[in-house]
Amino acid sequence: MIGLAQPAQSQKTHSTQEEALQWLNSAQLPDTSLYWPHVKNHLFLENLRINVTHPVGMYQGTNTNFCGYAALSYLPLNYDPLQYVKFMVSLYVDGQANWRKVKFTPSPEVMLAAGTLHFKGVLDIHPADQMWFLILADRFRSYLNLFHVRFHTGSEDTFWAACNLGKFNRMIKHMMGYKVKAIGSDLLHPGIRDLYAYLQKAVHTGTTFLYVNNTYLHVKNHNKSRFSFPTHFLVLTDIQKQDDVLTIIYWDYGGRTLRQVTTSFLKKILYGVTYIVKDNDEK
Repeated sequence: MIGLAQPAQSQKTHSTQEEALQWLNSAQLPDTSLYWPHVKNHLFLENLRINVTHPVGMYQGTNTNFCGYAALSYLPLNYDPLQYVKFMVSLYVDGQANWRKVKFTPSPEVMLAAGTLHFKGVLDIHPADQMWFLILADRFRSYLNLFHVRFHTGSEDTFWAACNLGKFNRMIKHMMGYKVKAIGSDLLHPGIRDLYAYLQKAVHTGTTFLYVNNTYLHVKNHNKSRFSFPTHFLVLTDIQKQDDVLTIIYWDYGGRTLRQVTTSFLKKILYGVTYIVKDNDEK
């Protein structure tokens, strides 16, 4: 029987859940934020505690384009939750915050929108997650966002919130400071001869993300047609092979999933692979 793999041990943990919760319990927050008028103090703190104690529960929301930012969240929530809660509290109290060398100064439209997103499932009652997703989409841009520059009501469902492979890798490098090895593109499948061997090496090296056409894995209300382009980021935590059948375990926002697929099927839906490497690993 295959168990659920834990985050790669080769990846350095910078802080623990206990450290994050201890700091959060001592943090002094105003009753209301001057900058985030629709984010209530008690819901904000409750959301942060849930994320720290149950990081696999992070959910992008129903019918949004926040999947890239939810996938990115896997890194700080598993490896540096203290940095995450300090950043979020600073953002709530001061209206701006730095994550390493990246400065976040959210637009007024984003500040007003956080806490007001509705009909998005559990995201409706997670205002801290709304803040997090919105400020990431507001701060990092790519060619997908050229014609959707400013946030307006409903932008979470549009290309304003979209994240392509290059933008995703750039967020990991600039924010988290990790070195990554990446292959693939937004249009063409990666030329990986032995897919199983490549992915097995990746999951044993560091956290591994797959950029896939999710319409073949799940039926989404906002994407009923099976278009041939990538739509989703997954975190691959384990892979095993028997004959031509691959057993994969992946995190898909809200929990982990175990699934068996053929190698040809996985190649059909896969457009990119990104995984964390150590300084002395192959780049």
